[in-house]
Amino acid sequence: ERELEKVMKDFVAQRYNLLLCSTIIETGIDVPTANTIVMARADKFGLAQLHQLRGRVGRSHHQAYAYLMVPDIEGLTKQASQRLEAIQQMEELGSGFYLAMHDLEIRGTGEVLGENQSGNMMEIGFQLYNEMLNEAVSSLKAGREPDLLSPLNVSTEINLHAPALLPSDYCGDVHLRLSFYKKLATAKTTDQIDALLEEIVDRFGKLPAQAQTLIDVHRLRVIAKPYGVVKVDAAPTLINITFKKDPPIDAIAIMHLIQKNKHIKLAGNDKLRIERELKEPKDRAQMVRDVLRSLGQPTTETAPA
Repeated sequence: ERELEKVMKDFVAQRYNLLLCSTIIETGIDVPTANTIVMARADKFGLAQLHQLRGRVGRSHHQAYAYLMVPDIEGLTKQASQRLEAIQQMEELGSGFYLAMHDLEIRGTGEVLGENQSGNMMEIGFQLYNEMLNEAVSSLKAGREPDLLSPLNVSTEINLHAPALLPSDYCGDVHLRLSFYKKLATAKTTDQIDALLEEIVDRFGKLPAQAQTLIDVHRLRVIAKPYGVVKVDAAPTLINITFKKDPPIDAIAIMHLIQKNKHIKLAGNDKLRIERELKEPKDRAQMVRDVLRSLGQPTTETAPA
């Protein structure tokens, strides 16, 4: 209290425009002349409250200040520290959504299919929680019992032995780059990837080599997955395509492929070995696509009744 009183006196001496009130102002009261807010015991407020209270100042053209007062930083609880750290980091315009996500992960979401208002989502994260729920619902709709022991959304690993990224000098906003990475990683069809490619080129211009490789990696991932491919390792002189056990492709098609192409060999029961020198990553990706398409359409598994 003494420290707060001293801060208040300093503000008065410097003719700051202070607003003395309770948390009622978080409901949306607009006081444009107020440019400084001091929150006593900020560790007791929720993240949404802190965000709303901070937004009560700086509503005009004057520089605004928000001071979060706590009795002892070392004595804060883990969640209180996380809330205060999040509110300090998220100070840019439009950061409300990211604060909401932080709040959701700190508190834990409620049960989607139950009555509890809090839960343990923070143990696995919001994205994985949604994926697990979608997988279970899809299995039940298809008449299958969800397999809780099987890996969730096992992705096909693609390695073209070349940098695959959006360079910072091409797309400067780190949050935007992460957003595109996530959209590409969750794309399930080549049409979705083509739409993202069109958006990226429209916003930032012609793709540099690293970005083109990134697009090739995800397009190849989408094409290879229906064939039961778990890994593609495409080096400049050697390409290995590894299939899962009992892939949904015709074994006779594989034998015909090997007989017609001397540079393609069968390495074990689950791997195709392509011996050809291809320096460019896009050429290696195209080679893999051509090999997979030559195997015909993958068979589809029939769900049990």
